[in-house]
Amino acid sequence: MFEVLAVRTFRTLFAAQVVALLGTGLLTVALGLLAYDVAGSGAGAVLGTALAIKMVAYVFGAPVMSVVMARVPRRTLLVSADGVRAAIAALLPFIDQPWQIYVLIFVLQAASATFTPAFQSIIPSVLPRERDYTRALSLSRLAYDLESMASPVLAAMLLTVISYNSLFVGTALGFVLSAGLVATTILPRVPSPDSSGSMLQRIALGSRIMLADPVLRALLALNMAVAGASAVVLVNTIVYVPGLLGGSSAGIALALACFGAGSMAAALGVPRLLNTYAERQVMLCGAATLPVGLGVTVLLLVSSPEMAVGWTVLGTAWVLLGAGTSLVNTPAARLIRDGSTQQDRPQVFAAQFSLSHACFLLTYLIAGWVGAQVSQVAAAVALTVIATLATTVAALTWPTAVIRSGAWNPAPRTQWHGARGR
Repeated sequence: MFEVLAVRTFRTLFAAQVVALLGTGLLTVALGLLAYDVAGSGAGAVLGTALAIKMVAYVFGAPVMSVVMARVPRRTLLVSADGVRAAIAALLPFIDQPWQIYVLIFVLQAASATFTPAFQSIIPSVLPRERDYTRALSLSRLAYDLESMASPVLAAMLLTVISYNSLFVGTALGFVLSAGLVATTILPRVPSPDSSGSMLQRIALGSRIMLADPVLRALLALNMAVAGASAVVLVNTIVYVPGLLGGSSAGIALALACFGAGSMAAALGVPRLLNTYAERQVMLCGAATLPVGLGVTVLLLVSSPEMAVGWTVLGTAWVLLGAGTSLVNTPAARLIRDGSTQQDRPQVFAAQFSLSHACFLLTYLIAGWVGAQVSQVAAAVALTVIATLATTVAALTWPTAVIRSGAWNPAPRTQWHGARGR
């Protein structure tokens, strides 16, 4: 897997991704502490609103910025987005009103919605070989999983010697270092995008491409399955562990580590799996584990087992959910690469970024609000149903005619490219 790091351009871009992720992780911790400092007992509402704003920026910002910045050179675009994120992080310690948090978070996340799809769309040109690209996707998935576990630990260690405001400095430095790494990298040239059509038509181009391609339509359904499973883990672990298992913050960290471990194990296995099986088989197998893991969670909620049994069941379910989400997410970029051209690839990556986060916005609300206002069982059942239906739709939508084993061959999809309405 690590052989792809021998490619200098990818190695530098991957390093930029890692340091930016660490900065983002520190920002997440510092933002919660800032919300408490600014709003006191209302910190939860402030932080919840900030996270909702983040999702709105992701959903609407990615496709808009992919068009507005379409003709900006990729290196300039990435460096500028990192520069904006660094500047916002540096400003956050000086604010004292909730509305200021909301404005700055929106700008920062709009910059992230610009950076991430543009970054993802470059990698297929940097690593054109199928095997290398798959390894790069697995490394990227590992970086996300490791960041989710390492950043809170790093933040906790730093907070023993510095104030939380200094974490924003660490965040800003992470983005500055990321910008510096990208600035020193020679990126491959990409064709100029098609500028015909109205602004709205160009903004919607990526979504129309995904809807016109049966495989990418299946990916949209898989996004919903992943969002349903992830919402249970990311939103309600903090409820399940103390309420069902009598656990503390250490128990919450342990449960989340089970999810991360499952995800990392699957990401490590994806390159080998894709040498033998097609994306359809790997991704649908991963998606099929999600309703199973969620169903186990429902049984845990309704049965209230003994603590030792409960921990075993929860840990097993979280490992399953982590593995399932990784088996879907890691190869997803291969589908986008195969279903797009170099010219429209940034818009398609932006559409995937936007639409997948729209799924998260919905499932987070179900996990949080239904769980709080109705019951945790009702929320888990609803998300189990959503994941089951989404997986079924994906299986029925994804035509078996495009199953490939081995070398990349996007030819079977050319019949659909004319349906994009460009």
